[in-house]
Amino acid sequence: MKAKVVGLVAAGLTAFCALAAPGMAQPGDAGSGKQLEIVPNLAAEKALPVPSDRALTAYLLVYFRDETHSLHIAVSRDGYTFTDVNGGKPVLKGRNIAEQKGIRDPHIMRGPDGAFYLSMTDLHIYAQREGLRETEWERPKETHGWGNNRSLIFMKSRDLIHWTHAIVHVDKLFPETANLSAAWAPETIYDPKARKMMVYYTTRDGTGTEHMVYSYADNAFTTLTRPPRPLFTYPKANVGSIDGDITRIGDKFHLFYVAHDRPGHLRQAISDKINGEYAFDPTPVDPETVGTEAPNLWRRAGTGTYVLMYDVFGAKPNNMGFSETTDFKHFRNLGRFNEPGSPMKTTNFSGPKHGAVMPITTSEAARLEAYFANR
Repeated sequence: MKAKVVGLVAAGLTAFCALAAPGMAQPGDAGSGKQLEIVPNLAAEKALPVPSDRALTAYLLVYFRDETHSLHIAVSRDGYTFTDVNGGKPVLKGRNIAEQKGIRDPHIMRGPDGAFYLSMTDLHIYAQREGLRETEWERPKETHGWGNNRSLIFMKSRDLIHWTHAIVHVDKLFPETANLSAAWAPETIYDPKARKMMVYYTTRDGTGTEHMVYSYADNAFTTLTRPPRPLFTYPKANVGSIDGDITRIGDKFHLFYVAHDRPGHLRQAISDKINGEYAFDPTPVDPETVGTEAPNLWRRAGTGTYVLMYDVFGAKPNNMGFSETTDFKHFRNLGRFNEPGSPMKTTNFSGPKHGAVMPITTSEAARLEAYFANR
């Protein structure tokens, strides 16, 4: 999720379409065909065991597109070539699941209970242009800033097909959040000490500076149970830090995030604790010379190699970029989707933005593909 404080960020707002592979469609929100199913609860869904690491050889990518402001899903068998399960069309229309009629910044993970946890930003930045809102923003920009919103979207599933759905009005949950003007880019990670699902996201009070906070979700994944607390504080006053992504590596927690500072946008901070005390490191980790955001880390199956994925919104057209690392000190540039020399490919979609990759089994990938095959 981008803010207005950096010139490159503002410039990225006009970048709609990513570099397309041959024959790619450019679908809008209409005519999306079959959708994932929203259910009132998961009582009818059988709890499944957590697959072993050896079984997790496929990959699932969730993303959104500026043209649709909806949820999209792609899968890969090798971690290099990704195919959209719905032919590049949304699997959940933002107009049907968000109060602002659009979603951004989807993130997905598997919990220790075997269930899948999907979180998204309830925000449509082009709602006025598309006739979905009379004003540019939900509340005046003068008092609540660019891209203001109030809510997060939480969804939970056991089979990737049937999902519960909740709109979490963060501004109404706690006295501390009454003047909230941003609830962006939520991600979920299991906190083994608290034995709860920790939700962390970017927030802002009024027209203040964006920063990252954390809270905890209830077991049904329908709300937040504790007032948000600071996750990481950037050492320079009035410099925003957004789009946090936490991964446990051994006994350390690695937080990748966006700093609205120079040089470079993406940074890494490391801690012994999941919910704080992240050590600031000014070293940029992405190779891009234009604006990047939305870092997301995932491991190549059966290896010690990790892939850092990010949204290169400063590119024209926008695209996803990738770097690999084994030591979290040196990052090898893999380039961007479908660009010459890059091993990273898409087969039937373009323009992916602010996404996340999760390991899945080949049978889970096949289940999603089969569900949408007869759309």
